[in-house]
Amino acid sequence: MNNKKQSPIKRLLAVKGMGAALTAFVGLVIIYIAFGLINSAVFSSNNILNLLRSMSKYLLIGIAQSYVLITGNIDLSIGSMVAMSAMISATLMTLGVSPLLAVLVALLCCLVIGIINGILVGKFKLPPFIATLGTMFVGRGIAYMVNNNRNTDAIATGIGKETGDKFQNFFYYGTTAGVYNTFWIAIIMFVIFFFLLSKTRTGRHIYAIGSNIDAAKLSGVNVVATTTKAYLVSAVCSWVVGLILCAQAGMGNMEAGNMYEMYGVAAGVIGGVSPLGGTGILLGTLAGSAVWQTLENGLNMIGAQVGIQRLVIGIIVVVAVLLDVVLRSGQFAKKKKG
Repeated sequence: MNNKKQSPIKRLLAVKGMGAALTAFVGLVIIYIAFGLINSAVFSSNNILNLLRSMSKYLLIGIAQSYVLITGNIDLSIGSMVAMSAMISATLMTLGVSPLLAVLVALLCCLVIGIINGILVGKFKLPPFIATLGTMFVGRGIAYMVNNNRNTDAIATGIGKETGDKFQNFFYYGTTAGVYNTFWIAIIMFVIFFFLLSKTRTGRHIYAIGSNIDAAKLSGVNVVATTTKAYLVSAVCSWVVGLILCAQAGMGNMEAGNMYEMYGVAAGVIGGVSPLGGTGILLGTLAGSAVWQTLENGLNMIGAQVGIQRLVIGIIVVVAVLLDVVLRSGQFAKKKKG
């Protein structure tokens, strides 16, 4: 009866993590309008399209890190898997291997890293920081070794200009319905992983592990399998971002994805995904990635130095985490009672 009497807005806000996500969306609108008033070029259709395309990479790595953060863990190997994906696929294509086979080999390698992360953290109880720090170095090492410690040539040298252009257009330069394909790829993956996290048993288990791992075990949750699934999602998203960067440059870069694991943390945390586990929704990650890219885009368009851009985003991340810690500690509730 009470549920029927609740307004749609109250029911929406009752969804765990929705409040933080909506706050991030409101912040996004305010930030975008503020930059637009300073420089009207921010409102141009060309800038909006480029912003959506650039945001897509942050959204994908945000999804990758959010899945792992919700389990109460972290994945420091994301950037290295991005580099592996870009270098392996590009190297194979320069050798004349078909793009389809090249990207599948890159996917397989990323999935192996994801499985190793899941087993090390879930089964052997290694601290996630240490386990994924190790695989971060391993992944980056593989990215360097794939082409003998140098960036690749243009992929077109191996598969031809026409096939190379098709690959680049599919992942980066091409458009569908007037919007870059990169954005559509990210949105499709967002919908899939949003459904998996919010509507399936696997998603419920991911939240259960992050909320209370001991209680989850007593409830029959397979911690090793669920943790591994979270890291596999991270691997898949990292793989796609690697392909996007490869398509963007038309070649493989050994330094691709540098610091992306931290960008993923920022996108998730800004949108309300708790680094302490058990809380957050991917709508928040979508908002967080948009806030991140809008800040970067807006500060760049008003001529702010790169250092200032990083400073502003860093402060926002710290404030977001601080709010999460305060809310979890119940300090606001205590003050209200007092």
